[in-house]
Amino acid sequence: MSNIPKHIGIIMDGNGRWAAKRNLPRTAGHRQGITTAKKIIKEAIRLGIPWLTLYVFSTENWKRTQQEVGFLMKLLISHMRNEASFYQENRIRVRHTGDMNGLPADVQKEIKKSVLNTIDNDAITVNLAINYGGRDEIIRSVNKWMNDTNQSNNELTEEIFKSYLDNTDLPDPDLIIRSAGDLRSSNFLLWESAYSEYFYSDKLWPDFTEEDLQFAVNNFGNRNRKFGGLK
Repeated sequence: MSNIPKHIGIIMDGNGRWAAKRNLPRTAGHRQGITTAKKIIKEAIRLGIPWLTLYVFSTENWKRTQQEVGFLMKLLISHMRNEASFYQENRIRVRHTGDMNGLPADVQKEIKKSVLNTIDNDAITVNLAINYGGRDEIIRSVNKWMNDTNQSNNELTEEIFKSYLDNTDLPDPDLIIRSAGDLRSSNFLLWESAYSEYFYSDKLWPDFTEEDLQFAVNNFGNRNRKFGGLK
């Protein structure tokens, strides 16, 4: 695999359907989804992929039942606390993208703590998209530019706009993987994915394996990326 993507985004879809197929509560699917995410992160490190963005909780996910949303918020808190050693042992740097202010205070606290405690880790950067929506990020970025007295009188260019995104140093994703068979972007990294390659898997996220990631990366390596030009 000579052509390794520098940045992969993953839409981790299918946790609820995985649980329903086994007559389990949706919460069981979300727990298993975290186990799968940990395996995929470790495989991404082995493959030499430096950036990985995981779509954890979207701005639209607030529309789910209060019970499920509450469980997901508690799951985020426990994950951040319980997996601190996982991040350190595997030298994983944690980042966050999304509207931090829209999250409960205790969730914000744990995310910020994980980001700070892993800042020097260098094996991979895992960017957690929590309370994230591509449209929301674009609107927030424009508002930040408009409120910046040093820039608001200047013409807004792509370069200037990029400097107001949640993570200005992240490279655009080369590859976006979506599990569970749906063929849509679901408001994920809309600005950043302008020239991303997409790979769709029919597998529900909890069933996604290291071999599936390898297959997606190999598939990416065989694509001819022209970025609107010619080769």
